[in-house]
Amino acid sequence: MKKIAFFDFDGTITAKDTLLELIKYQKGKARFYAGFLVNAPVLAALKLKLVSNQFAKEKVMQYFFKGVELSSFQNACDNFVADKLPAIIRPDAIVEIKKLQDLGFEIIIVSASAENWIKKWSDEFGIQLIATQLETVDKRLTGKVKGKNCNGEEKAIRIRSAYDMSQYDQIYAYGDSSGDEAMLKLATKAFYKPFRG
Repeated sequence: MKKIAFFDFDGTITAKDTLLELIKYQKGKARFYAGFLVNAPVLAALKLKLVSNQFAKEKVMQYFFKGVELSSFQNACDNFVADKLPAIIRPDAIVEIKKLQDLGFEIIIVSASAENWIKKWSDEFGIQLIATQLETVDKRLTGKVKGKNCNGEEKAIRIRSAYDMSQYDQIYAYGDSSGDEAMLKLATKAFYKPFRG
Protein backbone atom coordinates (compact mmCIF):
# COMPACT_ATOMS: atom_id res chain seq x y z
CA MET A 1 0.00 0.00 0.00
CA LYS A 2 1.51 3.32 -1.12
CA LYS A 3 0.95 6.34 1.08
CA ILE A 4 1.72 10.03 0.48
CA ALA A 5 1.10 13.24 2.43
CA PHE A 6 1.25 16.84 1.15
CA PHE A 7 1.78 19.72 3.55
CA ASP A 8 1.38 23.44 2.95
CA PHE A 9 4.17 25.31 4.76
CA ASP A 10 3.17 28.86 5.74
CA GLY A 11 0.42 28.86 8.33
CA THR A 12 0.19 25.07 8.36
CA ILE A 13 3.64 23.90 9.48
CA THR A 14 4.60 27.43 10.58
CA ALA A 15 2.67 29.84 12.78
CA LYS A 16 3.71 32.88 10.70
CA ASP A 17 4.24 33.87 7.06
CA THR A 18 7.88 33.02 6.37
CA LEU A 19 8.36 35.61 3.60
CA LEU A 20 7.44 38.40 6.03
CA GLU A 21 9.67 36.96 8.74
CA LEU A 22 12.52 36.54 6.25
CA ILE A 23 12.27 40.19 5.16
CA LYS A 24 12.33 41.36 8.79
CA TYR A 25 15.34 39.12 9.43
CA GLN A 26 17.31 40.22 6.36
CA LYS A 27 16.32 43.90 6.20
CA GLY A 28 15.42 44.85 9.78
CA LYS A 29 12.06 45.96 11.14
CA ALA A 30 12.38 49.64 10.16
CA ARG A 31 12.98 48.84 6.47
CA PHE A 32 10.33 46.11 6.64
CA TYR A 33 7.61 48.53 7.77
CA ALA A 34 8.77 51.28 5.41
CA GLY A 35 8.64 48.82 2.50
CA PHE A 36 5.13 47.71 3.35
CA LEU A 37 3.95 51.32 3.53
CA VAL A 38 5.30 51.85 0.01
CA ASN A 39 3.61 48.63 -1.16
CA ALA A 40 0.34 49.23 0.73
CA PRO A 41 -1.70 49.99 -2.45
CA VAL A 42 -0.65 46.67 -4.03
CA LEU A 43 -1.41 44.74 -0.83
CA ALA A 44 -4.80 46.42 -0.55
CA ALA A 45 -5.52 45.47 -4.18
CA LEU A 46 -4.55 41.87 -3.34
CA LYS A 47 -7.00 41.82 -0.41
CA LEU A 48 -9.73 43.05 -2.75
CA LYS A 49 -8.71 40.38 -5.30
CA LEU A 50 -7.91 43.06 -7.90
CA VAL A 51 -4.40 41.67 -8.49
CA SER A 52 -3.02 38.13 -8.31
CA ASN A 53 -1.04 36.68 -5.45
CA GLN A 54 1.94 36.38 -7.81
CA PHE A 55 1.75 40.04 -8.89
CA ALA A 56 1.71 41.25 -5.27
CA LYS A 57 4.50 38.87 -4.25
CA GLU A 58 6.70 40.04 -7.12
CA LYS A 59 6.16 43.71 -6.22
CA VAL A 60 7.26 43.02 -2.64
CA MET A 61 10.20 40.84 -3.73
CA GLN A 62 11.34 43.46 -6.25
CA TYR A 63 11.22 46.18 -3.61
CA PHE A 64 13.33 44.27 -1.10
CA PHE A 65 15.53 41.92 -3.16
CA LYS A 66 15.86 43.05 -6.79
CA GLY A 67 19.53 43.01 -7.80
CA VAL A 68 20.67 41.07 -4.73
CA GLU A 69 23.35 38.49 -5.50
CA LEU A 70 21.86 34.99 -5.28
CA SER A 71 24.75 33.58 -3.21
CA SER A 72 24.43 36.25 -0.50
CA PHE A 73 20.62 35.92 -0.52
CA GLN A 74 20.88 32.13 -0.16
CA ASN A 75 23.38 32.49 2.65
CA ALA A 76 21.00 34.83 4.48
CA CYS A 77 18.13 32.37 3.87
CA ASP A 78 20.19 29.53 5.37
CA ASN A 79 20.95 31.69 8.42
CA PHE A 80 17.23 32.48 8.74
CA VAL A 81 16.44 28.74 8.73
CA ALA A 82 18.97 28.20 11.54
CA ASP A 83 18.22 31.31 13.62
CA LYS A 84 14.50 32.07 13.23
CA LEU A 85 12.55 29.24 11.62
CA PRO A 86 12.57 26.80 14.59
CA ALA A 87 10.70 29.33 16.77
CA ILE A 88 7.75 29.60 14.33
CA ILE A 89 7.36 25.89 13.51
CA ARG A 90 4.20 24.40 15.04
CA PRO A 91 5.34 21.52 17.31
CA ASP A 92 2.26 19.41 16.51
CA ALA A 93 3.15 19.59 12.80
CA ILE A 94 6.52 17.96 13.49
CA VAL A 95 4.83 15.27 15.60
CA GLU A 96 2.44 14.51 12.71
CA ILE A 97 5.20 14.46 10.09
CA LYS A 98 7.32 12.05 12.15
CA LYS A 99 4.28 9.84 12.83
CA LEU A 100 3.49 9.64 9.11
CA GLN A 101 7.12 8.92 8.24
CA ASP A 102 7.06 6.02 10.73
CA LEU A 103 3.89 4.74 8.99
CA GLY A 104 5.69 4.72 5.64
CA PHE A 105 4.22 7.89 4.09
CA GLU A 106 6.17 9.89 1.53
CA ILE A 107 6.08 13.48 2.83
CA ILE A 108 6.08 16.47 0.48
CA ILE A 109 5.89 20.17 1.32
CA VAL A 110 4.01 22.11 -1.35
CA SER A 111 4.56 25.83 -0.81
CA ALA A 112 3.97 29.20 -2.40
CA SER A 113 7.04 30.40 -0.54
CA ALA A 114 10.36 30.10 -2.34
CA GLU A 115 12.46 26.97 -2.00
CA ASN A 116 15.42 29.17 -0.94
CA TRP A 117 14.24 29.42 2.68
CA ILE A 118 12.52 26.03 3.02
CA LYS A 119 14.84 23.47 1.38
CA LYS A 120 17.54 23.47 4.09
CA TRP A 121 14.83 22.78 6.71
CA SER A 122 12.94 20.17 4.64
CA ASP A 123 16.19 18.36 3.81
CA GLU A 124 16.99 18.07 7.53
CA PHE A 125 13.68 16.28 8.07
CA GLY A 126 13.99 14.10 4.96
CA ILE A 127 10.99 15.82 3.34
CA GLN A 128 10.60 16.40 -0.40
CA LEU A 129 9.79 19.92 -1.59
CA ILE A 130 7.68 21.51 -4.31
CA ALA A 131 7.89 25.29 -4.04
CA THR A 132 7.99 28.60 -5.86
CA GLN A 133 11.27 29.32 -7.62
CA LEU A 134 12.82 32.77 -7.90
CA GLU A 135 14.07 34.15 -11.21
CA THR A 136 17.71 35.16 -11.50
CA VAL A 137 19.65 36.95 -14.22
CA ASP A 138 23.48 36.95 -14.06
CA LYS A 139 23.27 35.28 -10.62
CA ARG A 140 21.20 38.13 -9.20
CA LEU A 141 17.55 38.12 -8.14
CA THR A 142 15.16 39.97 -10.40
CA GLY A 143 12.43 39.96 -7.75
CA LYS A 144 10.23 37.96 -10.10
CA VAL A 145 8.99 34.40 -9.82
CA LYS A 146 10.39 31.84 -12.26
CA GLY A 147 7.33 30.39 -13.99
CA LYS A 148 4.24 30.39 -11.78
CA ASN A 149 3.75 31.06 -8.09
CA CYS A 150 3.11 27.66 -6.45
CA ASN A 151 -0.31 28.59 -5.07
CA GLY A 152 -3.94 27.64 -5.67
CA GLU A 153 -4.51 25.45 -8.73
CA GLU A 154 -0.76 25.50 -9.44
CA LYS A 155 -0.21 23.35 -6.33
CA ALA A 156 -2.40 20.59 -7.76
CA ILE A 157 -0.77 20.93 -11.21
CA ARG A 158 2.73 20.56 -9.74
CA ILE A 159 1.70 17.58 -7.60
CA ARG A 160 0.13 15.78 -10.56
CA SER A 161 3.16 16.41 -12.77
CA ALA A 162 5.52 15.02 -10.11
CA TYR A 163 3.45 12.07 -8.83
CA ASP A 164 1.11 9.53 -10.40
CA MET A 165 -1.74 9.91 -7.91
CA SER A 166 -3.42 6.69 -9.08
CA GLN A 167 -0.50 4.75 -7.54
CA TYR A 168 -1.37 5.82 -3.99
CA ASP A 169 -3.96 4.20 -1.73
CA GLN A 170 -3.78 6.86 0.97
CA ILE A 171 -3.35 10.54 0.12
CA TYR A 172 -3.30 13.01 3.00
CA ALA A 173 -3.19 16.79 2.55
CA TYR A 174 -2.77 19.54 5.13
CA GLY A 175 -3.52 23.22 4.44
CA ASP A 176 -4.83 26.41 6.01
CA SER A 177 -6.01 28.77 3.28
CA SER A 178 -7.90 29.12 -0.01
CA GLY A 179 -4.52 28.73 -1.73
CA ASP A 180 -4.53 25.09 -0.57
CA GLU A 181 -8.03 24.12 -1.74
CA ALA A 182 -6.92 22.50 -5.02
CA MET A 183 -4.32 20.44 -3.15
CA LEU A 184 -6.79 19.40 -0.43
CA LYS A 185 -9.21 18.17 -3.10
CA LEU A 186 -6.61 15.63 -4.30
CA ALA A 187 -6.60 13.92 -0.91
CA THR A 188 -8.42 10.85 0.37
CA LYS A 189 -8.17 12.59 3.76
CA ALA A 190 -7.82 16.38 4.03
CA PHE A 191 -6.92 18.42 7.12
CA TYR A 192 -7.82 22.13 7.19
CA LYS A 193 -6.10 24.40 9.73
CA PRO A 194 -4.59 21.52 11.72
CA PHE A 195 -1.99 21.86 14.50
CA ARG A 196 -3.69 24.89 16.10
CA GLY A 197 -3.57 23.42 19.60
